[in-house]
Parts: sequence; structure tokens; C-alpha cells
Amino acid sequence: MTFKDLGLIDPILKALADKGYTHPTPIQQQAIPVLLKGKDLLGSAQTGTGKTAAFTIPILQQIYNKVGSGKGSRKLKALIITPTRELAIQIDDNINEYGKYTGIKSTVIFGGVKQASQVTAMRKGVDILTATPGRLLDLVKQGFISLKDIEYLVLDEADQMLDMGFIHDIKKVLKLVPHDRQSLFFSATMPKAIVDLSKLILGDFEKVSIAPEKPTAERVDQAVYFVSKKSKAKLLKHLIETEKPETALVFSRTKHGANKIVKILDKAGINSAAIHGNKSQAARQKALGAFKDGKTQVLVATDIAARGIDVSELEMVIQYDLPNVPETYVHRIGRTGRAKASGVALGFCAEDERPYLKDIEKLIKQNIHVVTEHPFLIDGPDDPSEQQDQRPPRNNGNRNNNKRSRGNANRNRNNGPKKRTAGNPKKRFNSKPKSQ
Repeated sequence: MTFKDLGLIDPILKALADKGYTHPTPIQQQAIPVLLKGKDLLGSAQTGTGKTAAFTIPILQQIYNKVGSGKGSRKLKALIITPTRELAIQIDDNINEYGKYTGIKSTVIFGGVKQASQVTAMRKGVDILTATPGRLLDLVKQGFISLKDIEYLVLDEADQMLDMGFIHDIKKVLKLVPHDRQSLFFSATMPKAIVDLSKLILGDFEKVSIAPEKPTAERVDQAVYFVSKKSKAKLLKHLIETEKPETALVFSRTKHGANKIVKILDKAGINSAAIHGNKSQAARQKALGAFKDGKTQVLVATDIAARGIDVSELEMVIQYDLPNVPETYVHRIGRTGRAKASGVALGFCAEDERPYLKDIEKLIKQNIHVVTEHPFLIDGPDDPSEQQDQRPPRNNGNRNNNKRSRGNANRNRNNGPKKRTAGNPKKRFNSKPKSQ
């Protein structure tokens, strides 16, 4: 099947051809025809499978069919709400690419920057607006944005948008948009509680779910390292120096932790930068831009970036801290293995993070490959040289040998069975490490 077979108009087909897109992904094949019929939709698919195009292309086509090239007065017709600034910018970029021959105007608004330029863009008139909830409601309250003519409402990353962190803002938005509209909810994960809540908001909707039994992309090789908290930094440096990825995205649970990781990497001569909520939007965009351009090897991020970073051929994702929400794991590793590319996703699991790992494996319905040989095993010495120097002779019957045996028994128990697989993990992650 080609995009032409989906009944798309020539201006959009031309834009897709410019990007080298000819064949739709499964989520696009199923979602676009439903949306072109005007139906509400609850869509779920793995990250990196083209969900943004699945909902932006039908909106562009329907607006174009109603108003042509958009000349004359413009009313805001489509509203796309996202949880993060980075994702909002990414979506608006895609709209401009897919709609560049349609004459349809779009813009993006988000917090963390001055509102003057955003207000100016709205005053000039736009057809499609992508926004984060806080800034959207702020400009609505100030009278700069009216939602009374909205015909298309999209919640991207709907699982997070309908969670307690955003649900109150979403309820406010729902009171401001017309009841007679087309509503679209898209996400990589759809917990039952979110699906139930969606049913109360969506009208007569259809559901499209692509490979729900495999929420993580098949082209991502996953592995986990059991390592103590104090050895995580050493393991990170070891992996960057030995595996030498061109690009690596590292996730930290906290802002302070992200800054600390960058300092450690900088001391090791590894070019890195941090991106988190305490950084200004300009600083975040600068760091992300340098990472995309290959000027920065390692980007350290908190989860503000998990759903907004789209880097072509991102080689490696490292979860320095495992998330306590299993769905977050899916979105994090979804930054690699996007489109037709492959990637590697590694996790560092400390003793107190074992329950998080168990929840993650339950969600993704598979066991993650455990790396059983590396220099920083959770109950081994921190320094690989110490690991060799302190090894006593076998069967010498002394007290140290008994202690070593007990240590190995604990190590085996902590690591679990060696025969655990997740897709096709790269063999190098279970081989003996190179000396540092």
C-alpha cells in the first residue's frame, strides 16, 4: 500500500515525496482512513512508528478540503495538546513539512519563554495550534486565543495527558472547545484506567492498536545491568568509552542527578550536556540542537524529554535510573530504533530498583536480557582491577575463599537465570569487558 492508495490529496503527497515517504506505516494505514471519515479515534502504537503523521495528515487534508489554500481570514480549527515543549515543537515542525504545499498555517506555543512572539503569531491567524496545557490556558485567559471554532482536538501522549498531572487542565480545555468536534487520542501505551477515561471524553470512536502485545519496538536490543548506585557513574563511563556510540541519550530521574552525570562525563573527556526543567527553553533547544547535529555525544535528560526527542539514528539509550512508572520505560527506549532504524537500550538496575524492573517486564511481556559479566556487578568490587587482585586461589580452604563463595552465591541469586532474552540483544553486552 502507498500513501496514494489512502486517498491523500496531491499537495500532501508531494510533501511526503519530498521526505522520501511512499509507504505508510501500520498505524498510518489504519488511522488515516478512519480520521478522513470524521470519526473519533483512540490510537495506540509503538514509539517511532509514525503516530504524528497518522493524525496530522488527515487534519491537514480535511482543513484543506474545506478552505482550500487558506487565503482570507483564518480561524483556529485544530488544537493539538502535548505534555512537553520538545514534543510540541517536533509536532509543529512535522505539520509544516507535511502541509508546506497546502497554504495551511500552524504555530506552536509553550511555557518557559516570553509570550510576545507567540501572541504575534496567533494574531496573524493560524489554522492549527500545537500547545502545552499551561501556556494555552494562560493565553486563553488573557484573551489572545479563542477555542470556540475548534473542529479537531488531539491529545498526543494521551496516557500522560489524562494522568493526574494534566487532567485538570484538560478538563478546562474540554469546557472551552465545541462539543461537536473530532477528537483524537494517541499514545504508545494505553493503561486500562486511561482507556476507561477516554471513553467518557471521546464520542462515537474507533480504536486502532498496533502490536499491543509488544509495546517496545522490535528493532531495539534491550539489556539490563545489575549495579550498585555508587558504581553507576563508573559503568556509564566504561560503556561510553568501550562501546563508543556516536550518540547516546542518558535518562536521569532528577535534575540534580542529570547535572551531576554531565560533570562526571566532562571530567572523563566525554562531550555531554543536560536537558531538564530547570534549564531555560533556549538552553534546552541549544543542547538538543547540538546533540542532533552530532556536536554533543551524550545528552543527559530527565523525563521531560522522553516524549519529545526525535533524533535520526540515535544509537543508544541508557537508563541511568530505572523509572518507577513502567510506561515511562517504553517512551524512553522509544527514542531509539525509530522508523526503520535499529538501536540499543540499556538499563542500570540498583538493588532498590528491582521492583521497577519487575513491573517493566510485566508491562512489555518479556524478560530483559541480563548482562552477567561486567566490571561493576552489584555485589562485586567497584574497581575491575580490584576484582582481579583480590581473587584468592581456588580450593585453598581459607576463610577468604569461603567468603568469596558466599559472594558468588549472592551474585548468582541477584542476577537471576542467565538465559533471559529480549528480542536479539547484541552479543557484546554479555562478553567480558575490555580492561580500562
